[in-house]
Amino acid sequence: MQIPEQMRLTSKNQIYLVTGGCGFLGKHLVEMLLEKELSLAEIRVFDLHLDESMRSLDRVTLIQGDISNLEDVKPAVKGAHVVIHTAGLVDVWGRVQPEKIMAVNVQGTKNVIEACVTQGVQYLVYTSSMEVVGPNIKGHPFYKGNENTTYEAIHHHPYPLSKAKAEQLALEANGQLMPNGKRLVTCALRPTGIYGENHLLMKEFYEKGLMTKKYMIRAIPSSVEHGRVYVGNVAWMHVLVSQKIQEDPSTIGGQVYFCYDDSPYKSYEDFNMEFLSPCGFRLLGSHPLLPFFLLHLIALLNAILQWLLKPFCVYAPILNPYTLVIASTTFTIKTDKALKHFGYKPCFTWEESKNRTIRWLQEVAAEKQMEK
Repeated sequence: MQIPEQMRLTSKNQIYLVTGGCGFLGKHLVEMLLEKELSLAEIRVFDLHLDESMRSLDRVTLIQGDISNLEDVKPAVKGAHVVIHTAGLVDVWGRVQPEKIMAVNVQGTKNVIEACVTQGVQYLVYTSSMEVVGPNIKGHPFYKGNENTTYEAIHHHPYPLSKAKAEQLALEANGQLMPNGKRLVTCALRPTGIYGENHLLMKEFYEKGLMTKKYMIRAIPSSVEHGRVYVGNVAWMHVLVSQKIQEDPSTIGGQVYFCYDDSPYKSYEDFNMEFLSPCGFRLLGSHPLLPFFLLHLIALLNAILQWLLKPFCVYAPILNPYTLVIASTTFTIKTDKALKHFGYKPCFTWEESKNRTIRWLQEVAAEKQMEK
């Protein structure tokens, strides 16, 4: 796709639309754009549930709407220079109906693409997920792989299936001709497991740990490694690629990028303890205290119970067959391609990322004490 040189330059007075802008990643992304995007005129934050505290932010406009409703999406997109589509339902526990996950993650992405095309908005950055790749349901390890590493992605769970379909839609839309004569330029970022301030799952781990007097049992061998990425660095990668996609669309268009930083490769349990230990938590056992077959049996029983109780209530424990495979399979990545294509280097060091997350958890702990 050849684009005239004058169209390659980033426009002045940039208008960004961030879908899901009141979510965990979305709020960090808005903060990063306000700090780092020098040509910024406005950030439109589109979300079903608005965070009213964001109204006080300079150059931020809150727009309430449903991503699965095209008529809500179109007016939000109109006039934007770049759309960063982070809106999505993340659920690997069965808390949300599969139909709802598909409506938000797949139909929502279709709506964003259609709105970009009909409104003549040329640049779309899609927030995908590492789970589009894996770990797969067979538990095959993936060690320091990149975007070209051969790996059999096998999924049956609604969440990774929905993200894979949505990512495919976004990438296939690259180069689509729009009524104004321009062509849509798209790319996708695949963050590995994100952590940081206001991460709801980390807060849930903290609260569950309080119920066991801050003692946690090791269930997964420490030899299992995962790549985790700080939310501020994920936001920073989005800002960089949003700038580069306008400057060099022929390089960025249609590409997918792994998203990682300098956080250490560790098991989920050992990594979480980097933040929980300073809050007084202890992980019992240098080796798993439960045999794997017993964990597998508990996960299966949880799945059966979930199915049996479905007509009456939502039973959605953290441990199920899918989350057990995820937690017990090594999956680590590299971000060389992002460095090569748009100069991505982490904005926050591991120490900064860790300290920011610890401070936030300590604030959560202080709030819990105030509630007593």
